[in-house]
Amino acid sequence: MPWSTLAHSAFGARKFLCAVLLAAFPVLALAQHKNSSPPAKPAPAPHASAPVHPSSPAPQPHSNPAGHGPTTSTAHTGGPGSMGSHGPTNMSNAHGNTNSNMRGATNANMHGGMSANTHAAGSMTGGHNANAPAGHPGPAAHNGLNGHGAPNRTPPGHQVALRGGGTAHIRPNGQIRSINRNGMQIQHGVHGGRTIVSTHNGARVVTTGHNGGYVQRNYVVRNGHTYVSRTYVVNNVTYTSVYRSYSYGGHCCYYGYAPAYYYHPVYYGWAYNPWPAPVYYGWGWNAAPWYGYYGPYYYQPYPVYPSAAFWITDWMIAASLQTAYEASVQADTLDPLGPDFPLVAGLGRISVAPQASKNVVLSKEVKDQLAEEIKTQLAADQADASKGKASGGDYGNGEASGGGAPPALDPKWRVFVVHNELSVVADGDECALTEGDVIKRISDSPDEDNNLDVKVLASKKDDCAVGKEVAVALDDLQEMHNHFREQITGGMQELAKKNGTGGLPKAPDTGTQDGEVAAPAPDSNAAKALKDQQSEADKTEADVKQEAASSGGGAQ
Repeated sequence: MPWSTLAHSAFGARKFLCAVLLAAFPVLALAQHKNSSPPAKPAPAPHASAPVHPSSPAPQPHSNPAGHGPTTSTAHTGGPGSMGSHGPTNMSNAHGNTNSNMRGATNANMHGGMSANTHAAGSMTGGHNANAPAGHPGPAAHNGLNGHGAPNRTPPGHQVALRGGGTAHIRPNGQIRSINRNGMQIQHGVHGGRTIVSTHNGARVVTTGHNGGYVQRNYVVRNGHTYVSRTYVVNNVTYTSVYRSYSYGGHCCYYGYAPAYYYHPVYYGWAYNPWPAPVYYGWGWNAAPWYGYYGPYYYQPYPVYPSAAFWITDWMIAASLQTAYEASVQADTLDPLGPDFPLVAGLGRISVAPQASKNVVLSKEVKDQLAEEIKTQLAADQADASKGKASGGDYGNGEASGGGAPPALDPKWRVFVVHNELSVVADGDECALTEGDVIKRISDSPDEDNNLDVKVLASKKDDCAVGKEVAVALDDLQEMHNHFREQITGGMQELAKKNGTGGLPKAPDTGTQDGEVAAPAPDSNAAKALKDQQSEADKTEADVKQEAASSGGGAQ
């Protein structure tokens, strides 16, 4: 019997049942030594443009060190166990330029749903032919998912041509997958997340997931590089980040994270090199709801840490999983006990029937690959920090290679941690990639729809199966890489605060220096722009549902 039916029949309130069961079965929180000062509410990041997860339930604003921007530009903190609201975790499903040149944005996960790529000129290329019968792709039907037109990459469902222009793609169950109308792109993920993209007064407005979004504007040109600013509004917290623009393959623009500050080079060296001896560190996650849910079947931290790179790996994964957990709670889609504890109905009551323990899906081998990429990034950041403004050097944007290609195509970056829900197609069936899943890029060049092939290395129980090969947009991979870099900054901040405690070795100089560009003050109109966009999207969806229903499309 489904969880929701069972919960309502037994108690009449799903959340009450969750609380009772989680309290009754503390085995969900696997045994770990609790640190005397667990990272439940870590200190705020010292700079506006290095967003990390804000503390839960309510992050507190903070002041910046002298010379690093206004105190009003940030209000976020970092650290697993306190990662409830994170703007940059919600950046992956919608990317283009400030002129709403949303390449592939009419496809699922902004790249594979509605099956028509909308460019600045308003032309429809790739994807389904707008004049083809519903459910039948046109001659260039890649749907943002398969660079080779393989039919098993085509999202199931059918397309509806809307009166007055625009298209909608309807899933087989009648739910709307995507809408492209009047310059607005709306996407619905398999698990219910909604992404909205539009352009308003020259700014690109993006609503993501269930709890926030950002407004992006052109910012500055420095050393021949163009930068944009994003003002994030997430759970009523506002902060800014800066990104360098990349033009590649005839498409503008991709965006790479531009740190507003670096640590001093010696600190990166300490984090990169092995510690004097392996370190045991108790995270104190036992009582955390997200860990009680994912710990039994998906994720376990390393038993010891040979260097900071491995410690940051666990910090990063934990941050992603808490965000995934909280998004599921908001969407009311969470099975609070996980797959190892199915519910059984009997004689009007609920009991728990434990099954044999399952292996942790996120394997050590996959985590080791992430740790190696973190080491590579630390070395790149150290090199950039060594240049510094005092030397007059041009920062390399923390990347191991230069040029015009977005950093996600650098051969050194193969493994990516998903940080926002993506709907993709595997073997003809639509499935989800969600926060904390891990994928590996297996193709080197994007196809004509700017997608790359990836393989699923680790995924949660309701997501795309491990080993499946799907296509993900280059935009999305780049935003995953941005988030990866931002989380490394957050992990380094946590280490700077905690070094010398809890068994961690003492770090050298953890001071900071100016980075590429300073973060701007937040856009004071960002919250209103996002609210207005969501209201407009609600109206658009209501109109599309009515129109699709009247034409037999059956949208829900």
